[in-house]
Amino acid sequence: MNKVLSVGSKFPAFEKEAVVSIEIGKEFEKISNSLYEKSGKWMVMFWWPMDFTFVCPTEIAAFGDKFSDFEKLNTVLVGASTDTKFVHLAWRNSHPALKNLPFPMLADGSKSLAEELGILLADEKIAYRVTYIVDPKGIVRHVSVNDLSVGRNVDEIIRILEALQTDQLTPCNWKKGDKTL
Repeated sequence: MNKVLSVGSKFPAFEKEAVVSIEIGKEFEKISNSLYEKSGKWMVMFWWPMDFTFVCPTEIAAFGDKFSDFEKLNTVLVGASTDTKFVHLAWRNSHPALKNLPFPMLADGSKSLAEELGILLADEKIAYRVTYIVDPKGIVRHVSVNDLSVGRNVDEIIRILEALQTDQLTPCNWKKGDKTL
């Protein structure tokens, strides 16, 4: 793995194809960082190693289940892997928990964005399980990297996003509604 793009860094500009629907003729759309920057939104981009695996769909479905929570926090949610848009579409069509995802599945088949982020597992050229929280100015405010075998906790990502959005000091185990320091 290269040096992972970290907190305080500018998130790289990107424009990639994504699967946004399983409806014929409306499956693919180009998405870019302008999704959030021009609209003043935050972005949570989460990466998984590869499609048609075991841990990944549990996470992707969990993010889908919490989609409205991200929307309430003025946040664009983007899932991504180094698979192609066609692999993403085939997976969504074949996996019941992924059929109606409310967020785009970004396809980084060229691996260019994953390389720029420094999140590729060198031997296999797949991405680690990485989560980025990016503020409306395009600055990385949180990064977490999990080993390939360990799934994320979506509620914790939401908690961190809520804490960042207070723009205050938040103590250990802070939750929305708790006092800040």
